[in-house]
Amino acid sequence: MASSAKYLTGDGTAIKEFLDKFDTFLFDCDGVLWSGDHVFDGVPETLLLLRSKGKRIVFVTNNSTKTRQDYVEKLAGMGIEAGADDVFGSSYSAAVYIARILQLPPGKDKVFVIGEAGVERELAAEGVPFLGGTDPAFRRDITPADFAGLADGSLLDPAVGAVLCGLDFHVNYLKLAHGLHYLRRGARFLATNTDSTLPMHRDLFLGAGSCSAPLVGAVGEQPLSLGKPSQAMMDAVEGKFRLDRARTCMVGDRLNTDIKFGVDGKLGGTLHVLTGVNSKADWEAENAVAVPSFYADKLSDLRDCE
Repeated sequence: MASSAKYLTGDGTAIKEFLDKFDTFLFDCDGVLWSGDHVFDGVPETLLLLRSKGKRIVFVTNNSTKTRQDYVEKLAGMGIEAGADDVFGSSYSAAVYIARILQLPPGKDKVFVIGEAGVERELAAEGVPFLGGTDPAFRRDITPADFAGLADGSLLDPAVGAVLCGLDFHVNYLKLAHGLHYLRRGARFLATNTDSTLPMHRDLFLGAGSCSAPLVGAVGEQPLSLGKPSQAMMDAVEGKFRLDRARTCMVGDRLNTDIKFGVDGKLGGTLHVLTGVNSKADWEAENAVAVPSFYADKLSDLRDCE
């Protein structure tokens, strides 16, 4: 696939024209604004510049381990001002989908969680009952009694109607076995996101998709993903922020999540920054999953717009 992306770094005129095209910018976080706990140079100043030009900024992240408020606090610690309404994470997206769209039937309205506290808190905020997750009862080795109880169903909660997988730093056989048996009994298979890897400290680690992969293999079914590039998430973002897709740009570092999210969502443009997972060679490849409309070496290059 031939690249059609316009290079912005060092071209003040092109950057100004780029900024004038959009009213709203959707920002991925890891790999774009920071790596791990290291904020990239010039990022806070770049976001201030965009806001000074009247641009709406929304932080759209697939990290399911944090709530919107967690992200507000992390952003503040990096010198970036934001409120909870400026953040749209995959945990929040999943909670909204389950509570307002999926609407599990009475008596089957519980969610079994494979994930961290961020998922639990967003589910609780939407009034969705859940089990699993950070419960210490599930953070242990499986026993012969567990095998027997899962096989005959006596250890399963009959009210569970969905299994929701996110990034789980304590994923284990016991949790996966529970998830499998709920799915085999008809529970809906959902995922906060399906990123196979997570960029941290300038390297890659296992992502949420790696946590759900054993269940995918066991049941032969892909979960409904509620993070990027899912258009269920795009519809929710559009509905919440009432954005004009033609005047909105997605900014990210991953082709298969961020850039595909914007392309599939028919946004006015996508900007790829080369500080994260994918490189220019990835979208120039013949089988590239998505091609951005613009690219820059780093986000702070947008400051050169005068």
